[in-house]
Amino acid sequence: MKKEYSSFKEVDTRLKILKLQREIDQESLKLHYYHAKTDLAPLNLIKSVGTNIGTNNTWKNLLLAYFAKKVVGLIRKRRQS
Repeated sequence: MKKEYSSFKEVDTRLKILKLQREIDQESLKLHYYHAKTDLAPLNLIKSVGTNIGTNNTWKNLLLAYFAKKVVGLIRKRRQS
């Protein structure tokens, strides 16, 4: 659907609006990226998995940290070979 403009002022106004919408979309994308990055961080993943395991937080955190360290070690070994 094409829009017809009757003056350059309308064109300029529309271009400004589109530019602002683009900037808003870029900032929104940055925000979504940041939230995804923090939500998928290893410690946050451990905490989210850990909420379902046991009731003693100290033991739960120790076990999760141990297993996370082992998994990360295995991944690093596979990448190197």
